[in-house]
This record gives sequence, structure tokens and C-alpha cells, in this order.
Amino acid sequence: MRQTLDFLTQIAHGVAVHFGTSCEVVIHDLTRDDVESSIVYIENGQVSNRHKGDGPSEIVLKTKGSGARALDDRLAYLTKTEDGRILKSSTMYIRGENDQIQYIFSINYDITGLIGLDNALKSLIETSPTESKPPSKITHNVNDLLDELIEQSVAIVGKPVALMTKDDKISAIQFLNDSGAFLVTKSGDKISSYFGISKFTLYSYIDAAKQLSEKEGA
Repeated sequence: MRQTLDFLTQIAHGVAVHFGTSCEVVIHDLTRDDVESSIVYIENGQVSNRHKGDGPSEIVLKTKGSGARALDDRLAYLTKTEDGRILKSSTMYIRGENDQIQYIFSINYDITGLIGLDNALKSLIETSPTESKPPSKITHNVNDLLDELIEQSVAIVGKPVALMTKDDKISAIQFLNDSGAFLVTKSGDKISSYFGISKFTLYSYIDAAKQLSEKEGA
């Protein structure tokens, strides 16, 4: 058992150094009779304000009173310190002979600051609740831009060209017209080909789209 504890101590030290002072690593010894001082090793105890020789957490007491085979490791769950800081915690059961749990190896990472940063970043990057379109691509030339606009027009209609009705195609053309797609040289040829219509039909759809836009703006 001493070799097991030495090995766990080595791992605990490495994890704590790797992840820094916000990462607390605790080893509880469940082979001892004195459960009230179950912590035999701790790194960065300032995270939870605990020290070597301190008593068990709730999960340690639960482990002492449970059958070992009924317990699985608990990974990446949230806990909270007495002063209100939020920790991302993982608890791993180290078993010995007869599948008995000898040690509990716990990692508690203080994510309080990260939560605050995450909220600040969300407030910076979020858009209006009515803005549901995906981020636009940055294109390198007008042909790529035209392709992107055509893709967007199809996405707005919500069905592939083969399933589009006349009204669907007019809606797509309306979007393209409003987006300035027809300012691109020879865009009419490409768009009429894409939607499987003649140039004459395309122009009639453009007129219909313009009338629709005028009604919507009225």
C-alpha cells in the first residue's frame, strides 16, 4: 500500500504543477481507522482551504458506507467551496485487493474566474436575438462571393433547388437581388443555370421579387 500511496503522490504533484495553483489535488486514505483525518496528501490546498490531516468530504463518507463494486469514478462534475467559488472536480477510486477502495484521488480545479471570463466573452460575441444567420464567409473574389450568396439564398428557402416551387425560387431571387448579387458580371447566367430556369424566366422572377420587396417595404 505504501508503494501505491507513493505513486499517487507522484502523480498528484505532477498534475498540480502542470495545471498550476488553481488546481487542487487531494488523496484520501480509506485504509485508516481515523476517517476524520482522511487527507494524507494535498497540493494547492488554498483552493478549498484544506490541509493534510483534515477530514473527509461528503463523497469520502459515502464511499466508506457503500459497497466498493457499486461505485464508479465521477469525472468532470461541479462542486462549490465554502466561500462560493466554483470547482470542476473529478473523483477516482483507487482499488486494492478484493476490489476494496484504498484511496480516493480527487482533482478540483477552480473555474470561478473562467466562468466570469466566459460570461464576459459571451456578452462581446453574442448578437441580437433576432440574428439567426450563421457567420458570413470572407471571400477572396466576386465569383466566390456569388457562390456564397447563392448558398445563402438556398439556406433561407430551406430546401434544395430540386424541391423548390416557383414562389420558393422567387424568394431566393429576392434575397440575391437585395444582396446585390446581380451586380456581379454574368451573374444572371450562373444564377439562371443554378436554379434551372431560362434567362427570360430569371428576369420575370427579378421583377416579381422587386414587387415583393416593394410590398414588404410599404
